[in-house]
Amino acid sequence: MLELIFLIFMENFIESYLKEVAEICNLLNTNEVQNVAKEIIKTRDEKGRIFFIGVGGSAGNASHAVCDLRKLTGIECYAPSDNVSELSARTNDEGWDTIFSAWLEVSKLSSNDLVFVFSVGGGSRERNISPGIVNALELAKERNAGIVGIVGKEEGYTRQVANASILVPTVNKNHITPHSESFQTILWHMFASMPELKINPTTWESVVINK
Repeated sequence: MLELIFLIFMENFIESYLKEVAEICNLLNTNEVQNVAKEIIKTRDEKGRIFFIGVGGSAGNASHAVCDLRKLTGIECYAPSDNVSELSARTNDEGWDTIFSAWLEVSKLSSNDLVFVFSVGGGSRERNISPGIVNALELAKERNAGIVGIVGKEEGYTRQVANASILVPTVNKNHITPHSESFQTILWHMFASMPELKINPTTWESVVINK
């Protein structure tokens, strides 16, 4: 009996969660998506670089996004969190707050470059949430670099200062984090697949097309 209850509960959760995902797809602001795409295209045309920054699961997404955009669109991209040695050294010696801004300073962040934030909240100095992201964005503003982001909270710093940003709609307050990080993945894959940006084929699609 308990096993049956567990299976029913699990089935209901799965169905509910997937409905939330579908609802978010329908609620996404396509104008925001287009505006971020335009900033990426502008960066490419100006031969700038894209720096993806994020912490936790968003750091993993940043690494994957760098791979896809470099390989498929030919845009020079980096994720500071990929360099574990530098990340941990800076954290140990200088503190967590400047891990991204110090990295961007050494990389000579310029007005042709784009800082792309993956974050659930988008950072908040007042609440001491993701101060590393806030410091990176303040540096980007000083250097007149572009700023875009995919976030899950309207009130975060990224949303306030970005040239363009995408807000992942909240359809369930208990799932803001998983939905935000999931849609980071969906959206950067969209950008890497856009005809305006994609210059190289993905392997499996090319195999099917040439079959």
